Amino acid sequence: MLTRIQDLAVKLAPRLIEIRRHIHSHPELSGQEYQTAAFVAGVLSSSGLHVQEGIGKTGVIGELQGTNQDHRLLAIRTDMDALPIQERARLEYASRAEGIMHACGHDVHTTVGLGTAMVLSQVADELGGKVRFLFQPAEEIAQGASWMVKDGAMENVSAVLGIHVFPSIPAGSIGVRYGALTAAADDLEIIIIGESGHGARPHEAIDAIWIASQVITMLQQSISRTQNPLRPVVLSIGQISGGRAPNVIADKVRLLGTVRSLHPETRAHLPNWIENIVANVCHIYGATYQVNYRQGVPSVQNDYALTQLLQSAAEEAWSSDRVQVLPEPSLGAEDFSVYLEHAPGSMFRLGVGYKDRIINYPLHHPEFEVDESAIITGVVTMAYAAYKYWQQE
Repeated sequence: MLTRIQDLAVKLAPRLIEIRRHIHSHPELSGQEYQTAAFVAGVLSSSGLHVQEGIGKTGVIGELQGTNQDHRLLAIRTDMDALPIQERARLEYASRAEGIMHACGHDVHTTVGLGTAMVLSQVADELGGKVRFLFQPAEEIAQGASWMVKDGAMENVSAVLGIHVFPSIPAGSIGVRYGALTAAADDLEIIIIGESGHGARPHEAIDAIWIASQVITMLQQSISRTQNPLRPVVLSIGQISGGRAPNVIADKVRLLGTVRSLHPETRAHLPNWIENIVANVCHIYGATYQVNYRQGVPSVQNDYALTQLLQSAAEEAWSSDRVQVLPEPSLGAEDFSVYLEHAPGSMFRLGVGYKDRIINYPLHHPEFEVDESAIITGVVTMAYAAYKYWQQE
Protein backbone atom coordinates (compact mmCIF):
# COMPACT_ATOMS: atom_id res chain seq x y z
CA MET A 1 0.00 0.00 0.00
CA LEU A 2 2.84 2.42 0.79
CA THR A 3 4.31 1.95 -2.71
CA ARG A 4 0.89 2.50 -4.23
CA ILE A 5 0.42 5.73 -2.28
CA GLN A 6 3.91 6.95 -3.17
CA ASP A 7 3.40 6.24 -6.86
CA LEU A 8 0.08 8.08 -6.90
CA ALA A 9 1.58 11.07 -5.11
CA VAL A 10 4.49 11.29 -7.54
CA LYS A 11 2.11 11.22 -10.51
CA LEU A 12 0.06 13.99 -8.92
CA ALA A 13 3.09 16.15 -8.11
CA PRO A 14 2.85 18.53 -11.11
CA ARG A 15 -0.86 19.07 -10.48
CA LEU A 16 -0.29 19.66 -6.77
CA ILE A 17 2.38 22.27 -7.44
CA GLU A 18 -0.02 23.94 -9.85
CA ILE A 19 -2.71 23.93 -7.13
CA ARG A 20 -0.37 25.36 -4.53
CA ARG A 21 0.78 28.16 -6.83
CA HIS A 22 -2.79 29.06 -7.72
CA ILE A 23 -3.74 29.32 -4.05
CA HIS A 24 -0.56 31.24 -3.25
CA SER A 25 -1.29 33.76 -6.02
CA HIS A 26 -4.85 34.33 -4.79
CA PRO A 27 -4.65 34.63 -0.99
CA GLU A 28 -7.68 35.56 1.08
CA LEU A 29 -7.88 36.84 4.65
CA SER A 30 -9.55 35.06 7.56
CA GLY A 31 -13.29 34.65 7.06
CA GLN A 32 -13.04 35.82 3.45
CA GLU A 33 -11.84 32.59 1.81
CA TYR A 34 -14.69 32.46 -0.71
CA GLN A 35 -12.67 31.79 -3.86
CA THR A 36 -10.31 29.40 -2.07
CA ALA A 37 -13.25 27.45 -0.68
CA ALA A 38 -14.92 27.23 -4.09
CA PHE A 39 -11.67 26.02 -5.63
CA VAL A 40 -11.20 23.41 -2.88
CA ALA A 41 -14.78 22.19 -3.26
CA GLY A 42 -14.28 21.78 -7.01
CA VAL A 43 -11.13 19.69 -6.59
CA LEU A 44 -12.78 17.49 -3.97
CA SER A 45 -15.89 16.97 -6.09
CA SER A 46 -13.82 16.02 -9.12
CA SER A 47 -12.10 13.39 -6.96
CA GLY A 48 -15.43 11.81 -6.05
CA LEU A 49 -15.78 13.04 -2.48
CA HIS A 50 -19.06 14.13 -0.93
CA VAL A 51 -18.66 17.88 -0.42
CA GLN A 52 -20.32 20.33 1.94
CA GLU A 53 -19.66 24.05 1.59
CA GLY A 54 -20.34 26.92 3.97
CA ILE A 55 -19.31 24.92 7.02
CA GLY A 56 -17.86 27.31 9.60
CA LYS A 57 -18.85 30.24 7.36
CA THR A 58 -16.32 29.71 4.57
CA GLY A 59 -15.09 26.22 5.40
CA VAL A 60 -15.40 23.07 3.30
CA ILE A 61 -15.86 19.43 4.28
CA GLY A 62 -15.11 16.52 1.97
CA GLU A 63 -15.96 12.96 2.96
CA LEU A 64 -14.56 9.73 1.56
CA GLN A 65 -16.05 6.38 2.50
CA GLY A 66 -13.81 3.34 2.49
CA THR A 67 -15.23 -0.03 1.48
CA ASN A 68 -14.72 -1.58 4.90
CA GLN A 69 -17.12 -0.64 7.66
CA ASP A 70 -14.89 0.21 10.60
CA HIS A 71 -16.99 2.57 12.72
CA ARG A 72 -14.05 4.90 13.43
CA LEU A 73 -14.11 8.18 11.53
CA LEU A 74 -10.77 9.91 10.88
CA ALA A 75 -10.67 13.67 10.31
CA ILE A 76 -7.83 15.42 8.50
CA ARG A 77 -7.70 19.16 9.06
CA THR A 78 -5.98 21.82 6.97
CA ASP A 79 -6.44 25.60 7.01
CA MET A 80 -6.89 28.03 4.12
CA ASP A 81 -6.48 31.67 5.21
CA ALA A 82 -3.65 34.12 4.53
CA LEU A 83 -2.15 37.05 6.42
CA PRO A 84 -2.30 40.85 5.99
CA ILE A 85 1.35 41.02 4.84
CA GLN A 86 2.77 42.49 1.65
CA GLU A 87 4.77 39.78 -0.10
CA ARG A 88 8.39 40.63 -0.91
CA ALA A 89 9.47 37.25 -2.29
CA ARG A 90 10.19 37.57 -6.01
CA LEU A 91 8.18 34.64 -7.32
CA GLU A 92 6.44 34.19 -10.65
CA TYR A 93 3.37 33.12 -8.70
CA ALA A 94 3.62 35.77 -5.96
CA SER A 95 0.46 37.14 -4.37
CA ARG A 96 -1.74 39.18 -6.68
CA ALA A 97 -3.64 40.65 -3.73
CA GLU A 98 -2.22 43.88 -2.40
CA GLY A 99 -1.14 43.53 1.22
CA ILE A 100 -2.19 39.87 1.54
CA MET A 101 0.16 36.89 1.53
CA HIS A 102 0.34 33.21 2.39
CA ALA A 103 3.16 33.84 4.85
CA CYS A 104 2.26 30.95 7.16
CA GLY A 105 2.11 28.14 4.62
CA HIS A 106 -1.64 27.59 4.61
CA ASP A 107 -1.48 27.32 0.82
CA VAL A 108 0.77 24.30 1.36
CA HIS A 109 -1.54 22.90 4.05
CA THR A 110 -4.54 23.16 1.72
CA THR A 111 -2.60 21.53 -1.10
CA VAL A 112 -1.48 18.66 1.12
CA GLY A 113 -5.09 18.17 2.23
CA LEU A 114 -6.28 18.10 -1.37
CA GLY A 115 -3.44 15.82 -2.43
CA THR A 116 -4.23 13.41 0.40
CA ALA A 117 -7.89 13.37 -0.63
CA MET A 118 -6.93 12.76 -4.28
CA VAL A 119 -4.62 9.88 -3.36
CA LEU A 120 -6.97 8.23 -0.89
CA SER A 121 -9.88 8.49 -3.32
CA GLN A 122 -7.94 6.15 -5.60
CA VAL A 123 -7.30 3.58 -2.84
CA ALA A 124 -10.70 3.83 -1.15
CA ASP A 125 -11.11 0.06 -1.55
CA GLU A 126 -8.31 -0.38 0.99
CA LEU A 127 -9.55 2.09 3.61
CA GLY A 128 -11.10 0.74 6.78
CA GLY A 129 -13.59 3.53 7.33
CA LYS A 130 -14.59 7.10 6.53
CA VAL A 131 -12.19 10.03 6.17
CA ARG A 132 -13.51 13.53 6.72
CA PHE A 133 -11.36 16.34 5.29
CA LEU A 134 -11.77 19.66 7.09
CA PHE A 135 -10.68 22.72 5.11
CA GLN A 136 -10.85 25.41 7.75
CA PRO A 137 -11.05 29.19 7.48
CA ALA A 138 -9.80 31.82 9.91
CA GLU A 139 -7.02 29.99 11.72
CA GLU A 140 -4.95 33.18 11.84
CA ILE A 141 -7.58 34.86 14.02
CA ALA A 142 -8.08 31.65 16.02
CA GLN A 143 -11.81 31.44 15.30
CA GLY A 144 -12.24 29.09 12.36
CA ALA A 145 -11.98 25.84 14.30
CA SER A 146 -14.75 26.94 16.66
CA TRP A 147 -16.90 27.90 13.68
CA MET A 148 -16.35 24.49 12.11
CA VAL A 149 -17.11 22.62 15.33
CA LYS A 150 -20.28 24.66 15.83
CA ASP A 151 -21.45 23.54 12.39
CA GLY A 152 -20.89 19.87 13.23
CA ALA A 153 -17.47 19.24 11.72
CA MET A 154 -16.42 17.00 14.61
CA GLU A 155 -19.61 14.96 14.95
CA ASN A 156 -18.77 11.25 15.28
CA VAL A 157 -15.05 11.91 14.71
CA SER A 158 -12.82 9.35 16.42
CA ALA A 159 -9.44 11.00 15.73
CA VAL A 160 -8.07 14.04 13.94
CA LEU A 161 -4.71 14.66 12.23
CA GLY A 162 -3.18 18.00 11.27
CA ILE A 163 -0.12 19.49 9.61
CA HIS A 164 1.89 22.70 9.84
CA VAL A 165 4.87 23.78 7.76
CA PHE A 166 8.17 24.38 9.56
CA PRO A 167 10.93 26.29 7.71
CA SER A 168 13.64 25.30 10.18
CA ILE A 169 13.27 21.64 9.09
CA PRO A 170 14.55 20.84 5.58
CA ALA A 171 12.09 19.76 2.92
CA GLY A 172 11.84 15.99 2.74
CA SER A 173 11.77 15.63 6.53
CA ILE A 174 9.06 15.96 9.13
CA GLY A 175 8.94 16.61 12.86
CA VAL A 176 6.69 14.97 15.42
CA ARG A 177 6.15 16.11 18.95
CA TYR A 178 4.77 14.08 21.85
CA GLY A 179 2.63 16.07 24.29
CA ALA A 180 2.52 19.86 24.09
CA LEU A 181 3.12 21.17 20.56
CA THR A 182 1.92 24.76 20.88
CA ALA A 183 0.93 27.15 23.64
CA ALA A 184 -2.39 28.41 24.88
CA ALA A 185 -2.88 32.00 23.70
CA ASP A 186 -4.97 34.40 25.78
CA ASP A 187 -5.78 38.09 25.30
CA LEU A 188 -5.11 40.68 27.98
CA GLU A 189 -6.48 44.20 28.40
CA ILE A 190 -5.43 46.40 31.33
CA ILE A 191 -6.87 49.88 31.87
CA ILE A 192 -5.14 52.18 34.35
CA ILE A 193 -7.24 55.09 35.58
CA GLY A 194 -5.53 58.04 37.28
CA GLU A 195 -6.22 61.79 37.48
CA SER A 196 -5.23 64.35 34.89
CA GLY A 197 -3.12 67.39 35.70
CA HIS A 198 -0.51 69.81 34.43
CA GLY A 199 2.73 68.24 33.27
CA ALA A 200 4.66 70.73 35.38
CA ARG A 201 2.87 69.74 38.60
CA PRO A 202 2.85 65.91 38.69
CA HIS A 203 2.29 65.85 42.46
CA GLU A 204 -1.22 67.22 41.87
CA ALA A 205 -2.16 64.38 39.51
CA ILE A 206 -2.11 60.59 39.32
CA ASP A 207 0.03 59.75 36.29
CA ALA A 208 -1.57 56.81 34.49
CA ILE A 209 1.32 56.51 32.01
CA TRP A 210 3.95 56.23 34.71
CA ILE A 211 1.81 53.77 36.69
CA ALA A 212 1.26 51.71 33.54
CA SER A 213 5.03 51.51 33.10
CA GLN A 214 5.33 50.22 36.65
CA VAL A 215 2.66 47.61 35.97
CA ILE A 216 4.50 46.38 32.87
CA THR A 217 7.82 46.22 34.71
CA MET A 218 6.33 44.40 37.70
CA LEU A 219 4.57 41.84 35.51
CA GLN A 220 7.77 41.01 33.64
CA GLN A 221 9.89 40.84 36.78
CA SER A 222 7.32 38.75 38.63
CA ILE A 223 7.28 36.07 35.94
CA SER A 224 10.92 35.24 36.65
CA ARG A 225 10.43 35.16 40.43
CA THR A 226 6.97 33.69 40.93
CA GLN A 227 6.32 31.37 37.97
CA ASN A 228 7.76 27.88 37.69
CA PRO A 229 10.60 28.23 35.14
CA LEU A 230 9.90 24.68 33.95
CA ARG A 231 6.38 25.77 33.02
CA PRO A 232 6.98 28.83 30.87
CA VAL A 233 4.80 31.90 30.69
CA VAL A 234 5.28 34.65 28.12
CA LEU A 235 3.41 37.92 28.64
CA SER A 236 3.89 40.56 25.95
CA ILE A 237 2.28 43.99 25.88
CA GLY A 238 1.97 44.88 22.23
CA GLN A 239 -0.07 48.06 22.34
CA ILE A 240 -0.24 51.08 24.67
CA SER A 241 -2.60 54.03 24.21
CA GLY A 242 -3.24 57.04 26.43
CA GLY A 243 -2.69 60.72 26.95
CA ARG A 244 -3.97 63.85 25.21
CA ALA A 245 -1.06 66.29 24.98
CA PRO A 246 2.67 66.49 25.80
CA ASN A 247 2.11 68.80 28.78
CA VAL A 248 -0.96 67.06 30.21
CA ILE A 249 -0.58 64.13 32.59
CA ALA A 250 -2.63 61.22 31.29
CA ASP A 251 -5.58 60.09 33.35
CA LYS A 252 -6.14 56.84 31.45
CA VAL A 253 -3.93 54.28 29.74
CA ARG A 254 -4.98 51.13 27.92
CA LEU A 255 -2.59 48.19 27.57
CA LEU A 256 -3.23 45.29 25.19
CA GLY A 257 -1.20 42.11 25.20
CA THR A 258 -0.97 38.38 24.75
CA VAL A 259 -0.30 35.69 27.35
CA ARG A 260 1.18 32.32 26.33
CA SER A 261 1.47 29.18 28.45
CA LEU A 262 1.86 25.44 27.98
CA HIS A 263 0.34 23.87 31.08
CA PRO A 264 -3.40 24.01 31.87
CA GLU A 265 -2.74 24.39 35.60
CA THR A 266 -0.51 27.39 35.01
CA ARG A 267 -2.98 28.93 32.62
CA ALA A 268 -5.83 28.58 35.11
CA HIS A 269 -4.21 30.80 37.74
CA LEU A 270 -2.83 33.51 35.43
CA PRO A 271 -5.89 35.83 35.45
CA ASN A 272 -5.84 36.18 39.25
CA TRP A 273 -2.05 36.44 39.33
CA ILE A 274 -2.08 39.31 36.82
CA GLU A 275 -4.93 41.13 38.53
CA ASN A 276 -3.24 40.95 41.94
CA ILE A 277 -0.10 42.57 40.56
CA VAL A 278 -2.05 45.31 38.80
CA ALA A 279 -4.15 45.93 41.93
CA ASN A 280 -1.12 46.21 44.20
CA VAL A 281 0.73 48.65 41.93
CA CYS A 282 -2.36 50.81 41.46
CA HIS A 283 -3.09 50.82 45.18
CA ILE A 284 0.38 52.10 46.01
CA TYR A 285 0.04 55.08 43.66
CA GLY A 286 -3.65 55.85 44.10
CA ALA A 287 -4.96 54.68 40.73
CA THR A 288 -7.83 52.39 39.88
CA TYR A 289 -7.85 49.74 37.19
CA GLN A 290 -9.71 47.22 35.07
CA VAL A 291 -8.30 43.86 33.97
CA ASN A 292 -10.03 41.98 31.18
CA TYR A 293 -8.58 38.54 30.54
CA ARG A 294 -10.03 36.55 27.64
CA GLN A 295 -9.10 32.94 27.17
CA GLY A 296 -8.27 32.15 23.56
CA VAL A 297 -7.30 28.78 22.16
CA PRO A 298 -5.80 26.14 24.46
CA SER A 299 -2.48 24.40 24.00
CA VAL A 300 -2.22 21.70 21.34
CA GLN A 301 -1.60 18.49 23.27
CA ASN A 302 -0.74 15.72 20.83
CA ASP A 303 -2.14 12.28 21.59
CA TYR A 304 0.62 9.74 22.20
CA ALA A 305 -0.80 6.88 20.11
CA LEU A 306 -1.63 9.11 17.13
CA THR A 307 1.79 10.73 17.28
CA GLN A 308 3.28 7.22 17.21
CA LEU A 309 1.11 6.51 14.17
CA LEU A 310 2.45 9.58 12.34
CA GLN A 311 6.03 8.80 13.31
CA SER A 312 5.84 5.17 12.18
CA ALA A 313 4.11 6.09 8.91
CA ALA A 314 6.77 8.71 8.14
CA GLU A 315 9.65 6.42 9.07
CA GLU A 316 8.32 3.66 6.83
CA ALA A 317 7.83 6.12 3.99
CA TRP A 318 11.03 8.15 4.30
CA SER A 319 13.38 6.35 6.78
CA SER A 320 13.98 7.26 10.39
CA ASP A 321 16.76 9.74 9.65
CA ARG A 322 14.21 12.02 7.97
CA VAL A 323 11.89 12.05 10.98
CA GLN A 324 12.71 14.30 13.92
CA VAL A 325 11.20 13.95 17.36
CA LEU A 326 11.00 17.59 18.34
CA PRO A 327 12.45 18.21 21.81
CA GLU A 328 10.65 21.51 22.43
CA PRO A 329 7.17 22.92 21.88
CA SER A 330 6.40 26.27 20.30
CA LEU A 331 4.88 29.19 22.18
CA GLY A 332 2.95 30.04 19.06
CA ALA A 333 -0.73 29.12 19.04
CA GLU A 334 -2.86 26.89 16.82
CA ASP A 335 -6.63 26.51 16.95
CA PHE A 336 -6.21 22.86 15.97
CA SER A 337 -6.41 22.54 19.75
CA VAL A 338 -10.15 23.24 19.59
CA TYR A 339 -10.70 19.96 17.72
CA LEU A 340 -8.78 18.13 20.43
CA GLU A 341 -11.51 19.06 22.88
CA HIS A 342 -13.76 16.70 20.89
CA ALA A 343 -11.43 13.86 19.82
CA PRO A 344 -7.79 12.82 20.29
CA GLY A 345 -5.44 14.07 17.62
CA SER A 346 -1.92 14.93 16.58
CA MET A 347 -0.33 17.57 14.38
CA PHE A 348 3.05 17.10 12.72
CA ARG A 349 5.54 19.62 11.37
CA LEU A 350 6.29 19.48 7.65
CA GLY A 351 9.80 20.59 6.77
CA VAL A 352 9.76 23.16 3.96
CA GLY A 353 13.24 24.68 4.29
CA TYR A 354 15.67 24.82 1.39
CA LYS A 355 18.71 22.69 2.22
CA ASP A 356 21.12 24.87 0.25
CA ARG A 357 20.10 28.24 1.67
CA ILE A 358 21.80 29.99 4.54
CA ILE A 359 18.55 31.73 5.49
CA ASN A 360 15.10 30.20 5.42
CA TYR A 361 12.82 33.05 6.43
CA PRO A 362 10.46 32.30 9.33
CA LEU A 363 6.69 32.11 9.30
CA HIS A 364 4.90 35.45 8.93
CA HIS A 365 7.89 37.02 7.16
CA PRO A 366 7.24 38.92 3.89
CA GLU A 367 9.98 36.88 2.15
CA PHE A 368 8.81 33.50 3.46
CA GLU A 369 9.19 30.76 0.84
CA VAL A 370 8.80 26.99 0.79
CA ASP A 371 10.58 24.22 -1.04
CA GLU A 372 7.65 22.72 -2.94
CA SER A 373 9.15 19.24 -2.90
CA ALA A 374 7.80 19.11 0.65
CA ILE A 375 4.25 18.79 -0.69
CA ILE A 376 4.78 15.16 -1.70
CA THR A 377 6.36 14.42 1.69
CA GLY A 378 3.26 15.79 3.38
CA VAL A 379 0.79 13.97 1.14
CA VAL A 380 2.46 10.56 1.43
CA THR A 381 2.90 10.90 5.21
CA MET A 382 -0.72 11.93 5.77
CA ALA A 383 -2.23 9.44 3.33
CA TYR A 384 -0.22 6.50 4.65
CA ALA A 385 -0.95 7.45 8.26
CA ALA A 386 -4.64 7.53 7.38
CA TYR A 387 -4.42 4.06 5.84
CA LYS A 388 -2.54 2.72 8.88
CA TYR A 389 -5.08 4.24 11.27
CA TRP A 390 -7.57 1.44 10.62
CA GLN A 391 -4.88 -1.23 10.73
CA GLN A 392 -4.31 -0.66 14.43
CA GLU A 393 -6.63 -1.90 17.13
